[in-house]
Amino acid sequence: MRYINKTDVFIVVRNLSKIMIGIGVMCLIPIIIDLIYLEFNLIGYLIPALISIGLGYGISYTFKDYTNKRMRLKHGMIISSLAWLWAAIIGGLAMFLITQHCFVDAVFESMSALTGSGVTLYPNVEILPNSILFFRAFQQWIGGLGIIVMIIAILTRPGTVSSRLYESEAREERLKPSVKATLMQTLKIYGIYTALGIILYLLAGMPLFDAICNTFTTISTGGMSIKNANIGYYQNDVIYFITIVLMILGATSFLVHYKVIKTKGKSLIQDLQFKVMISVIAIVTVILYFTTKIMPMEIVFTVVSAITTTGASIQSSATLAGWPSFVLICLMCLMLVGGSSGSTVGAIKLTRVILFFKGIYKHIREIMSPEGRIVPIKMANHKIPEKAVADSGNYITLYLICIMITWALFCFYGHDPFSSIFDTISMQSNVGLSTGAITPALEMPLKIIGIFNMWTGRLEIYPVLITLRAMFEIFKR
Repeated sequence: MRYINKTDVFIVVRNLSKIMIGIGVMCLIPIIIDLIYLEFNLIGYLIPALISIGLGYGISYTFKDYTNKRMRLKHGMIISSLAWLWAAIIGGLAMFLITQHCFVDAVFESMSALTGSGVTLYPNVEILPNSILFFRAFQQWIGGLGIIVMIIAILTRPGTVSSRLYESEAREERLKPSVKATLMQTLKIYGIYTALGIILYLLAGMPLFDAICNTFTTISTGGMSIKNANIGYYQNDVIYFITIVLMILGATSFLVHYKVIKTKGKSLIQDLQFKVMISVIAIVTVILYFTTKIMPMEIVFTVVSAITTTGASIQSSATLAGWPSFVLICLMCLMLVGGSSGSTVGAIKLTRVILFFKGIYKHIREIMSPEGRIVPIKMANHKIPEKAVADSGNYITLYLICIMITWALFCFYGHDPFSSIFDTISMQSNVGLSTGAITPALEMPLKIIGIFNMWTGRLEIYPVLITLRAMFEIFKR
């Protein structure tokens, strides 16, 4: 049975063209910083921008007859997958032209920034042009909310197309009845927190450029810093505390943020995911404090960074690798779980983990109960269908399979198994904490599989699998 026909391809290509234009415009923004600092890298941004904008307009005109064709969820998922990949390639081309690093390394860096993974292959980021440092931070800020979300909020009109693209980025919660209104409200909240972060960093004594870039990377839970020592460069507890607050804000559902004012803060206290996240942070921090000799600020900062999938750090990769194995295992568990659904985080997300364990508890209760009794599953006083529980289990299994495959490949190339599993989880969960397995010397196949891990992790796997299945069907004809 054929699932993809010519009309499907044309619908995907036509709607992808608008996003390609938006991606091209994104590459023009760093030119402002380039001109301010007189770095003369204008061409490096113009070429990728013109390629993306030119192709976008060309495709849009060629397939204009398919504008009104009905878009289905499968189309949205394919468009979303290809858009993220295209954005990484175009952003990588800009980095390649300006920094002269290997093209695959540049695409890896671009994908890492866009997906909020925060892993870098640049050995010394402080020698990079300011425009590139800003570009990486800006990519994280855009990617934190979602490339598709950003572009359809600004460029598209309300309707089925907006709805399908919104769902394609694994977003279900709506702040308003329409997707367009939801996106504008989400963008407003995101902008307010971004402005707040910049102001707080400035008050803490951080330079303006650093404040902007660090806020972009922190509120988006990206964590890719403009300093080699990451946030640890500043040696300032006030800055550390501001970063912790911004990381938690970024990892909290936008729906909760939206309701905070209306409910006078009750929505924050009542939200199950937020309560679980704060409880986990507190419990793990206390356990590590009493079982290790690591400084309290280092513990709480790293624990928050791990569960919010930010990857910001105040210690080097070498120092992190030297921490007790028990600490690293705890951090790996936190990186797998992640923060709230409907936020900027990667990883499995708390909702799925909570549903998974509720499903296990339901199964135990049904076995112990009188024969034939059905035990309902409730979350936040809402009854959860069996399918949602099954879907959570399926996704977690698929997620772990992706990690196992990459881990096996790292071991095949002779890398340390423990460091490899830590860094693999970090890539798949879009975190960025590293024990040193990911370096510029990493084998090319592992860099490519790393790009795939970050891509699938951000899109929650299924859109990428659907895209690969569609491509297989197209090319096998």
